[in-house]
Amino acid sequence: MKYIRSIITLGCLAAIAASSGAQGYRAGSGITDIMRAGPRLGPPAARAPAAAPAAAPVQRSAEFIVALVNSEPITNTDVQTRVSRLIKENPDAERVPRSELTRLVLERLITERAQLQLAKEAGLKVDEVAIDQAEQTVARQNEISLVELRRRVAAEGIALQDFRNDLRDQLLLTRLRDREVESKVKISDAEADEYLRDQRNLAVKNAALENLNLAQVLVAVPENATDAQVAAAQKKAQDLAQRARSGEDFAKLVRENSDSPDRANGGAIGMRSADRYPSLFVEATQSTAVNGIAGPVRSSAGFHVLKVLAKAQIGSGDATVTQTQVRHILLLNDPKRTTAQAVAQLAEFKRRVQAGTADFAGLARDNSQDASAKAGGDLGWSRPGQFVPEFEEAMDRLAPGQISDPVVSRFGVHLIQVVGRRDAKLSQSEQREAARAALREQRVDEAFTTWVQEVRARAYVEYRDPPQSS
Repeated sequence: MKYIRSIITLGCLAAIAASSGAQGYRAGSGITDIMRAGPRLGPPAARAPAAAPAAAPVQRSAEFIVALVNSEPITNTDVQTRVSRLIKENPDAERVPRSELTRLVLERLITERAQLQLAKEAGLKVDEVAIDQAEQTVARQNEISLVELRRRVAAEGIALQDFRNDLRDQLLLTRLRDREVESKVKISDAEADEYLRDQRNLAVKNAALENLNLAQVLVAVPENATDAQVAAAQKKAQDLAQRARSGEDFAKLVRENSDSPDRANGGAIGMRSADRYPSLFVEATQSTAVNGIAGPVRSSAGFHVLKVLAKAQIGSGDATVTQTQVRHILLLNDPKRTTAQAVAQLAEFKRRVQAGTADFAGLARDNSQDASAKAGGDLGWSRPGQFVPEFEEAMDRLAPGQISDPVVSRFGVHLIQVVGRRDAKLSQSEQREAARAALREQRVDEAFTTWVQEVRARAYVEYRDPPQSS
């Protein structure tokens, strides 16, 4: 399943890629973005265990310590469990010899363990509310319910608590990365302008550097669906595609028929670079004109009917993006107030606004703990990628006028209201800021790789017996 691949296996695949000279892998947006991998770091030769005298084979338990990281053990079971998940979820892993895959997984676990220890020393914590929200995000990204997500987790042989522990660890690693790396990376105006020029030159040669705004109708197909269910869903999608091509209002078709959470926005996903869309969508719409219909195309979630709302080359003078006017109320992480208490307070604010007994802007002015409070929480018009993923994922699901449930981010807890949306051409300064953000993300990845190497080098690692499969 996609959620297991995002959270568990990407780190190991990154190590495999690094062993052949590739750059460290970075997962996608939303909750998949929290799994960022460092380089492969093999055990130092100086610490390699001395050769032992030949001995008769001895039957031993499958559970034993294979390495100590600053005195914290990694067991054979830890390694073999991760290896089994990796092989089950990604066929590419089967092409790697089992002994090499096991070694790579062990090194990945050592690197993770060293980082998690550093997070603990820094006092970083992830509470149950944040894990609940991450779990719900994973379910939404797979376009299934939370109940169905947990059923699939169990079907994969993973205990729910182990799954939630994986989420906790990856959220901790993300917060540690923000603390230790992101705040130290700065991009000058000159660097941003040079990046823009490079993007304009590349855009002429590469259609993948196109900005797209797509809308979709999703006809969901249940997991383990029968042939009859698949055929019925396909026919429904084909009928909807034909109705759209005949001129029916696409947004109305979305609202009445789509199984996707973005149906409140008429199915519009938003203007963003092609590499931020599923490759399936990009390929299906590559030769489709603006306002044209593509599909239905099949994914693991079901059948998608796509409408091309806009196309523009990145870096061009007429670059257009979907902007969102948004405001929020932020309650910061506070030792005197738990996350659960902040969530409860913001949920009460939402109830009052919806009941008409309070005004969102007024509540923001009186309660929000950031600089936007004096403006009634107004954050202005934002472009895709401007906010942290957990905030943006919640914002993108809202139609104008809607208010989110409380959203936990690395900064605190937010109540978000979307005021409006528009497709707008970016000014020169806005293009520079977008370029600065994109270049900064690249630099952060590079800095993170170096930082991970430093953390790994500082850790005391004692290798014990090599991992063994049962």
